[in-house]
Amino acid sequence: QVQLVESGGGLVQPGDSLRLSCVVINSDRDFGNYAMGWYRQAPGKQRELVAQISAANWPDYVDSVRGRFTVSRDNTKNTVYLQMNSLKPEDTAVYYCYVPWLSWGQGTQVTVSS
Repeated sequence: QVQLVESGGGLVQPGDSLRLSCVVINSDRDFGNYAMGWYRQAPGKQRELVAQISAANWPDYVDSVRGRFTVSRDNTKNTVYLQMNSLKPEDTAVYYCYVPWLSWGQGTQVTVSS
């Protein structure tokens, strides 16, 4: 059974860092052939794209996180990462990994608060 599992969230203070991971278990497709992404959804807001990485390893970011977040991938582990530095309270949200051929996972909660 193919599974998408996100992890790495938590409660941190402003300025702290977190590293999110998204692993596709028992993948039935070649992970490396697809672009992947990270979305987030804050309470009362729509889900928004935060970062994406192409199959050729080109990253792209929404302006609000550029320079603070880094998306990367390890195709040998069917995993995509989101390194989040200099976290701000407005980064508080549930973060979801986007895998084109799978449904959304359960997400991982990130809370930035002093």
